[in-house]
Amino acid sequence: MNENNKNNKRGNNTSSLAIGMCIGIAIGAAVGAATKNISLWIPIGLAIGVGLGFAMGHDSDNNGDDETDGQE
Repeated sequence: MNENNKNNKRGNNTSSLAIGMCIGIAIGAAVGAATKNISLWIPIGLAIGVGLGFAMGHDSDNNGDDETDGQE
């Protein structure tokens, strides 16, 4: 794998993580405003968003290429 492919994959993971964090903060702020407890829900939303962003980036890396050679 050449250097350009490594950079593209890394950039994709970073953007997925950033998008997930933004979505999580937005959801946390909305729930926090509704429950009048923003200081609790912003970090919870951020944690959920990081997990979501990591999952989005991880799924895009898996292009169906299996690391095994077909043996169990």
